[in-house]
Amino acid sequence: MLKQENTELKKEMEKLKEDLEEHSSRDNPLEVKKKVAEMQLKFTHLEEMKDDGADEDMDTHCVFGVATKTPFRLNQNQALLTFEDEEVAQRLTKMSKHCVNLDNRTANVTVKPFELDMGFQFELHVTVSGKKINVSDIPELPIPEEWMRDKLELHFYKTEQEEGGGEIEEVTYNRGSGTGVITFLKPGASYNFVRYTKYPFCAEETWFFISVSPHFDFHLMKFQPHCRVSKKTILLKGVPEVEEDEESVQDMIEIHFQKPSNGGGEIEKIKYISKGAAYVCFEEDTEDASSGTTED
Repeated sequence: MLKQENTELKKEMEKLKEDLEEHSSRDNPLEVKKKVAEMQLKFTHLEEMKDDGADEDMDTHCVFGVATKTPFRLNQNQALLTFEDEEVAQRLTKMSKHCVNLDNRTANVTVKPFELDMGFQFELHVTVSGKKINVSDIPELPIPEEWMRDKLELHFYKTEQEEGGGEIEEVTYNRGSGTGVITFLKPGASYNFVRYTKYPFCAEETWFFISVSPHFDFHLMKFQPHCRVSKKTILLKGVPEVEEDEESVQDMIEIHFQKPSNGGGEIEKIKYISKGAAYVCFEEDTEDASSGTTED
């Protein structure tokens, strides 16, 4: 018995070692990779930075709130119903099986809890630099990179006479991409350049136009992933194919689930698909269907 117990313990230890090695081999076990739908950022406020005794802060600090829309694939002969009262949705889910009158026939359909896929919400902190500008479309010339950096530094230093520029702290230049970053010593110096997108630039006795844009720093904060079961929305499965058009069937489903005698209540939104499929997006704050696109 002891030998058998030792053998089993050794097997368990080997399994634990394998699990530990697999876990350790991951680059970052907490990393989440997920494609999200295109979205618009919602500007919330300008952020005030506390004075820590350093040089005057001439940067602009913006905060954007981001909540991803969670897409759900609604397949053929399925329906989504969102009720005003979450108790109605919970009651219908517990009942599970329902007999729905679709004109000349009775259909047995199933109500399932509506599970949302993983979504995210976070804050995007954007800093517009008051000392740095991005430069692009820098011409590629047969001169050393150091010479080009010197020409860029001299060019943007000279523009001090035109209400900008001045002492330059650092110049970075990438010959392959034709881009660079100019860092001025004086806070707020960059504001005089971002008003225009193109600036004349002379190099090797030839005039070019280079592009100038603000320099941004991005920081993601208060990141919160979430997976939830919707309290107000139910998923209806097993709707049979009938001769009536999709809109008529949707109306009949809505009438059935609005009746208190069937355990229903007031419906905010309904989406039924008879052919193909549709993607319906749910937002974090409301859980209501906001948009959908049908595909064959």
